[in-house]
Amino acid sequence: MKLTHARAVALMVLVTLMWSIAGVVTRQLEQARSFEVTFWRSLFTALSLLVILPALRGRGVFTKLRHGGSALWLSGLCWSVMFTAFMLALTLTTVANVLVTMAVGPLLTALIARVFIGHRIATRTWLAIVVAGGGIVYMYGNNFAAGQTAGSLVALAVPLAGAINWTLTQRSHARGHNVDLVPAVLIGAVLSSLCTLPLALPLQATAHDISLLALLGLVQLAIPCTLAVLCARVLKAPEISLLALLEVIFGIALAWLGAGEQPGAQVLTGGTLVIGALVANEWIGWRQRA
Repeated sequence: MKLTHARAVALMVLVTLMWSIAGVVTRQLEQARSFEVTFWRSLFTALSLLVILPALRGRGVFTKLRHGGSALWLSGLCWSVMFTAFMLALTLTTVANVLVTMAVGPLLTALIARVFIGHRIATRTWLAIVVAGGGIVYMYGNNFAAGQTAGSLVALAVPLAGAINWTLTQRSHARGHNVDLVPAVLIGAVLSSLCTLPLALPLQATAHDISLLALLGLVQLAIPCTLAVLCARVLKAPEISLLALLEVIFGIALAWLGAGEQPGAQVLTGGTLVIGALVANEWIGWRQRA
């Protein structure tokens, strides 16, 4: 698929909208809870990718799974952590808390890349880290005092694993070993479903629940993750980071409209600081590169 820049931007907006349905769909489940939610979604993601990947890349794509090396499998492990932690966090706290916590991904990536592969962190990024950190402390200060931070801490594993994944990919690329992220997504989905199955037993999901989780596996993960990889071939990293923040806005809005989950004033204020710091950091960096 060959994309123009404008079409890649439009497609990436669609991708973030598809990503953002997880919260509102999860709130419609009847019986499935916790690890069972993750198991079914990861299982259906894996099954979907087993159809999508050969259609896009041919059957040779599965050869990469056998000969992809340690970097591919470590990337798959990171995807597994992201899949598992995200859905588990949604069962422990509000959609807004999960999405805003995940929004610190670009800043965590900058820090980890600085430590492990020596990427220089610009002054604007350090400033964004301070502002975003203040926003997070403001959002969750009362929750820490009340001991209600489990969901947010679990959600933090998502951007952390994502930052490690990105840094691993960059390091492998610098050494001449490119990591194909789409097969890595399949590995992550398989690992996530296998690891959560024992914890999900006994399975209690109704047919209604399974149909919704199948929808998430296909529409919220398999398809948009594949499309995002295609967009990444056209769009620059700062553009991807900026557009990905739309997931936070879409996700909170959908949970508010579709599940009546209205974010509190403290979350909105702190979240504005986090998102504002990230947008300003990425926008200035984009303009400087341009």
